[in-house]
Amino acid sequence: MLATFCTLFITIVVLVSSLGNASDPDPLQDFCVAVDDYKAAVFVNGKICKDPKLVTANDFFFSGLNKPGNITSPVGAKVTKVFVDKMPALNSLGISLVRIDYIPKGLNPPHMHPRASEILVVMEGTLYVGFITSNPENPNQMNKLFAKILHPGDVYVFPRGLIHFQYNVGKTNGVAFASLNSQNPGVVTLANALFGSNPSIYSDVLAKAFQVDKKLVDCLQSLPWRQN
Repeated sequence: MLATFCTLFITIVVLVSSLGNASDPDPLQDFCVAVDDYKAAVFVNGKICKDPKLVTANDFFFSGLNKPGNITSPVGAKVTKVFVDKMPALNSLGISLVRIDYIPKGLNPPHMHPRASEILVVMEGTLYVGFITSNPENPNQMNKLFAKILHPGDVYVFPRGLIHFQYNVGKTNGVAFASLNSQNPGVVTLANALFGSNPSIYSDVLAKAFQVDKKLVDCLQSLPWRQN
């Protein structure tokens, strides 16, 4: 009788704990519009799963991160991504990787990853890196900047969803590798998103938000914004 009671008690505790810890999974896509059509395709983390019998070693393989990225962007940096679209086996594993190359004074512009934290290790160069905290509850406090100069071998962490950047303050090219805890972390580059959106945001909105003249916003929106 006592053994039966103990077994029942443990079962109840496990069930309650499971319900208490249950929650919706983190979104891995920007949005997912609900549809009642039963014929619609079903995705797992935004991808259709490959038949396990057809999986090969190449699905788990990516080559080329030993080579410098081709830096052509005006900001002087190139991000080479190893996300799920480049390495299919990353699907459902919750990890991804990037290589970032910088010319002297090259910048990985202020941006955020809505679905991932990031840990960065410097291989070459001298980088000024940092992130900014979210809007404070106390309106008298400014958004706080956490920044530091990094040298080869140094590591820095950028918390999920916070604006961050890297700038090569050295006189030689820089290289860094970063890992993110999402197969598809998403990237929102602030300047590109605000001044290069399609269609364009009303310039009056941006002029008031940045407290600048509307002509300056018009000028910024006319530039050929593109990802690095």
